[in-house]
Amino acid sequence: MKPLQTYLLAAFAAVSFGSAAADYKVESPSGKITAEIQNGPELSWTVSYGGREVLSRSPLSLTLGDGTVWGRDARVSKAVKTSVNKVIDTPFCQSSTMDENYNGLTLKMKGGWSVEFRAYDDGVAYRFISDVRKPFEVVSEQAEFNFPSDFTATVPYVRGGREGDMESQFFNSFENQYTVTPLSGLNPRRLAFLPLAVDAGDGINAAVTESDLRDYPGLYLYNPDGTNSLKGMQAPYPAKTADGGYNNIQGIVTERAPYIAKVDAPRTFPWRVLVLGKDTEIAATNLSYLLAEPSRIADTSWIRPGKVAWEWWNDYNITGVDFEAGHNTPTYKHYIDFAADNGIEYVILDDGWAAGKGEDLFILNPEIDLEEIISYADGKGVGIILWAGLRAFERDLEKVCEHYSKMGVKGFKVDFEDRDDQLMTAFNHRAAETAARYKLVLDLHGAYKPAGINRTWPNVLNMEGVNGLENMKWTELKDFDIIKYDVTIPYLRQIAGPVDYTQGAMVNATRKNFRPVNCQPMAPGTRCHQLALYMVLYSPLNMLCDSPTNYRREQECTDFIADVPTVWDETVVLDGKMGEYIVTARRKGNDWWIGGVTDWTPRELSIDLSPLKINGAAEMTLFTDGANSHRNGNDYRRQEMTLDPSKPLKVKLAPGGGFAAHIK
Repeated sequence: MKPLQTYLLAAFAAVSFGSAAADYKVESPSGKITAEIQNGPELSWTVSYGGREVLSRSPLSLTLGDGTVWGRDARVSKAVKTSVNKVIDTPFCQSSTMDENYNGLTLKMKGGWSVEFRAYDDGVAYRFISDVRKPFEVVSEQAEFNFPSDFTATVPYVRGGREGDMESQFFNSFENQYTVTPLSGLNPRRLAFLPLAVDAGDGINAAVTESDLRDYPGLYLYNPDGTNSLKGMQAPYPAKTADGGYNNIQGIVTERAPYIAKVDAPRTFPWRVLVLGKDTEIAATNLSYLLAEPSRIADTSWIRPGKVAWEWWNDYNITGVDFEAGHNTPTYKHYIDFAADNGIEYVILDDGWAAGKGEDLFILNPEIDLEEIISYADGKGVGIILWAGLRAFERDLEKVCEHYSKMGVKGFKVDFEDRDDQLMTAFNHRAAETAARYKLVLDLHGAYKPAGINRTWPNVLNMEGVNGLENMKWTELKDFDIIKYDVTIPYLRQIAGPVDYTQGAMVNATRKNFRPVNCQPMAPGTRCHQLALYMVLYSPLNMLCDSPTNYRREQECTDFIADVPTVWDETVVLDGKMGEYIVTARRKGNDWWIGGVTDWTPRELSIDLSPLKINGAAEMTLFTDGANSHRNGNDYRRQEMTLDPSKPLKVKLAPGGGFAAHIK
């Protein structure tokens, strides 16, 4: 590991309190990214990359309940510069360690508040800090991103809600495909959730996201006036909530307060992050993790990442057994047997193990003998994770965690959150803390992006906030082109943290042949596209979405999937272009795993392996699209060969195709 080098350079300037603007600057360690801060009548910042402006003067402020505005006519009492260069340990991540190297600037203001800026070589960020000890409310936050030209934006609009009715849009699943349009062409009546990206020209993208989102509402962006500007908006504080929504297990906001957040003690606020770089650099960023609060769990040795055999997507569609499959004990024993036979760490009991609609997690489905299932799984080295609807889990949080941890359950998949207001983000941190006390892992489904929670609470192994494969059980390709989506999310959604995408389909269809089928689902694209997603996407708790029957029939592919790690020692994005294709290499120990996927355009790739620093010849297992995979998505070719890493790896990808490699 590198030696820790943390320098507090100085409190370098106590400025006058006159009306003249005071300007400050912070540069990234390499000098290629610069943030300039203007403190005049309004506090604002500009950002340049390689000497070229990529973010024009953009104001930032917080308006408090008493009318005070942090960021208007602010008086700087001290400006403090810092420089940090160290390596941090990062368990359960895309790499076992991360370089944390940045230059920082904190402007301490009269009135008990500050603004902190950090410049990394792959982006910049700022956050507000409060030292106020008495309670107050934040009425609104001004977070604007003004661009110097009418750049092209790639945004995920909120799906659902009524156009122009922002309140109805605050209740959403954070799932949608991406819309690509000039900034001026964005729908002024539709919110976009984060992360999103703006093409800043010259091959540089500016991706906007946030980190350290806890006990504060998530940020949405929209363009209300057809300019080159994105403006922030957040859900007001829920004054009242009630049961409702899907199966009455969601928390529905019935009344909002006239503010977005309550603040009871000194605190830091979420980081507003601008990731900058080429497409592959954006996809490789760790800023969301680095900016989050460090782990609150002292001993993480009990946290077990791994893969999960999952019954919901394949609708319990198993054959060749002497019982009727469904929500019953024999079915789950069958899934446990499959998991044990293939070294799969977990089985999820999704919606249906609890009686009724899951409103009460202490009343079991009479067809389920949960104690027998847990005991059976434990004897085979398989952990059980239980699905839980939000409202039922929230209502009895402590009791549920205590009761089921004593039974031997290893974690919960909490579903149907569909909000990111202050109450919801606070709940997820409270749920993670409670679960950690009982040594339970969490998968937060139907939720917003991770935004750093996986660092603060590493028992949160996965989060959704992604329009994953589950949606293809009922969606036509004309309504959602998931293949195009697959080559976009590594550059956007995934920069915010792990993704509960639920890949692994063993029935694969061409664009022409795909159709949604609920009980016998298939996936668009090729078999190798599905295999590659286990490397392209990062999920410490990673699903095998298909049925044991299909996996046993396709044992060669199943063996590959079962061998793929879910946490890594090193990650390198070797090649790619947002919205077109990506090639990602991940290392565990001495082995490299490489996955590449393309959109519907067939490609011939020549991949430079020199960044992997493989010394000498190595053995490689390579899965590539078959000669007829353009007609039948199930067609693939498996090869064992000796690899010369000094030469490019050449592969052909079919439409909607991919490749997967294991280098030993």
